Amino acid sequence: MFKIYKAQVLTLAIMLMFLFNPSNGWSQSNYSILDFWKYYSDAGNQLYKQQTEISFQSLIKRKKSISKLQSKNDWEGYQQVIKERLHASIGDFPVKTPLNPVITKRIKKEGYSVEKLYFESMPGVKVTAAFFIPQGKKKNLPTIIYCSGHSDLAFRSDIYQHVILNLVKKGFAVFAFDPYGQGERSQYFDEEKGKSRFGPTKEHSFPGAQLFLNGASTAKYMIWDGIRAVDYLLSRKEVDPNRIGITGRSGGGTQSSHIAAFDERIKASAPECYITGMEYQLKSGGPQDAEQNFPRSILLGLDHADLLEVRAPKPTLMITTTRDIFSIQGARDTYEEAQLAYNAFDKSENLRMVEDNAGHQSTLRNREAMYAFFQKHLDNPGDSKDEEVTIFPVEELYVMETGQLSTSVGSKFLFDVNSDLTKKNMEVLKGSRQNMDQHLIDLKQKVKAISGYTENNKKAKLIFSGQTEFETYFLNKYLIVEEGDKIIPLVTFVPKRPMGSSALYLDNMENKESDEVYDLPIEMAKKGITVIVPDLPGYGELGPGYLKGDAYFENTSYNQWFAGILNGKSTIALHVEAIGTLWEVCKTSLKLNDKEFMGISKGGFNSSLLHAAVSGVKFSRMLFLDPIPSFQSVVSNKDYAPAHIPFTVAGALPHYDLPDLTAALAPNKIMIFQMNDGDVANSNFLESYDFVKEHYKSLNKASNFAIKKIDLDEGTMDPLDKFLSSF
Repeated sequence: MFKIYKAQVLTLAIMLMFLFNPSNGWSQSNYSILDFWKYYSDAGNQLYKQQTEISFQSLIKRKKSISKLQSKNDWEGYQQVIKERLHASIGDFPVKTPLNPVITKRIKKEGYSVEKLYFESMPGVKVTAAFFIPQGKKKNLPTIIYCSGHSDLAFRSDIYQHVILNLVKKGFAVFAFDPYGQGERSQYFDEEKGKSRFGPTKEHSFPGAQLFLNGASTAKYMIWDGIRAVDYLLSRKEVDPNRIGITGRSGGGTQSSHIAAFDERIKASAPECYITGMEYQLKSGGPQDAEQNFPRSILLGLDHADLLEVRAPKPTLMITTTRDIFSIQGARDTYEEAQLAYNAFDKSENLRMVEDNAGHQSTLRNREAMYAFFQKHLDNPGDSKDEEVTIFPVEELYVMETGQLSTSVGSKFLFDVNSDLTKKNMEVLKGSRQNMDQHLIDLKQKVKAISGYTENNKKAKLIFSGQTEFETYFLNKYLIVEEGDKIIPLVTFVPKRPMGSSALYLDNMENKESDEVYDLPIEMAKKGITVIVPDLPGYGELGPGYLKGDAYFENTSYNQWFAGILNGKSTIALHVEAIGTLWEVCKTSLKLNDKEFMGISKGGFNSSLLHAAVSGVKFSRMLFLDPIPSFQSVVSNKDYAPAHIPFTVAGALPHYDLPDLTAALAPNKIMIFQMNDGDVANSNFLESYDFVKEHYKSLNKASNFAIKKIDLDEGTMDPLDKFLSSF
């Protein structure tokens, strides 16, 4: 009996030694809050659900407005509202410039011919295309624009060729063009690998995020390509200008519905496997790649139905499937609503919906319905039966010999278009900085309007959730709960010998069982500073959420960020609102000294802190460790870091950038430590803050602002010591 007891004690001692030995990888502390509060098990989705709740409120408001529309006059008035909203979202299109079309080759086949060509939708932006012309009649042919879905081959893929060639057999001329990032328009083409770094959806979203920062969108330029395609067709004698149709599936359904909504010259539209309703889209797959997201569209009161209703009574066919990735219930509801508009125009027969029991795919029934639709509404009667066709080898439909614009005649792409926008926007911003006083006076209102920040007046309660005692400090756990069950988990490091100062520390605390990630707040507590470490929406225990989406880069969901684009409510705005609530609750409940309250962040959280400070949270001094230098650095770098995107604000340029927010805080003490890792994106870091330094000098507080470089192997303790001792 004694031997067994002794063995048990020895085993327990070994286990305890292993458990509390930092070198063995086991943590001495558990910093998780929500492992106790089981009720909040869905907290990781809080960011996305905050955004969707905002969307749902806007969509409910829209439905109420629609319910009041009765007469033709009502709907005509609403069509004007839709146009105004679309313009408010997309903005002005570029000025039309010469198309400069070049036909690279003509192919003759039995019953039809193909012209391979490219044209310029904007100066230097080349669009590769193929024009399929049926044999026989040479003038005034009914013509269909074919938009490709998300295939890297674009219209050269087998199923798209099958549809195109069937239409040609039925006497339609068909114009198929490559969207940005597909076919011969790869924007990130790797010659060594012979393909793009990204798939088609990411080809749209990676530069699309940069466009959003400049107040533009991928959708705008993809629609513009379609509008210029119509311009090109109208220059051809083969095309009847009064009989132009448009169709496409998946991403092609997106393009065809968007282009038709903006270009009144398109008589008949048949988008396939795209049209749904935003309520169900947000509840299922969520926002998709950048081209599908119009800036502030839901905030403005737009939904998919508006893309159809603005065209009424022009002929429209919704092509759907019951198991599509786009909700069939959303499609049915949209059809029911749009039918009200067509009824008001006494043209109910001009809106039709075909539905097949299938997934996200082209089906025989749907194809034949589409052929019949165009035969009727483009006045080209005939047999609508789907026929066998001979598919081209992919290479035979290449417009360029190399199969890529980037490796042949060259072209501008979305990044290049955005670079031109960046130059213009930065000139505007630099001009505004010439009158610094007025620029900074206007800044707070600009930040509020553009970021979507609103003051939070909801009541919140601080719930104590436990304490662990250490040699020099206490680790306290808390949960802030607001009305509506919105939460902020946080820990505080409270020194046993407090100096009277406190700090807010922001970092991506993914590993709640690691002491290492809390090294800096622990060190500060040892120095007598009370440190608050919260999780903000999307991070720590409030992230990352279930939604990754089709634009997921290096552990960053662009699709969640896109949800904020639709609402005009940035992730940063949600962070600022959380920080404001956090500070007000902690200041009162924990009796903190608001005269000496520091703000410290790592990585992109400098953006969150800066926006919070400009929006009213008062920090006595701020330290930024390896921060995002500026929004300009993100839009100017073709290979920017995806992790920076959630910390940016769509439409911020040309109105403000992070250095402007820094200048607005003068003469407060601010220190920036930039990692000296040779990052190209940081090469102009110091230059972008020159005007900030000058502003501090003008206030005779030059010593209150400093930028320093540190080596990666220095860690964060040395910068912390320099920060605490330098001011």
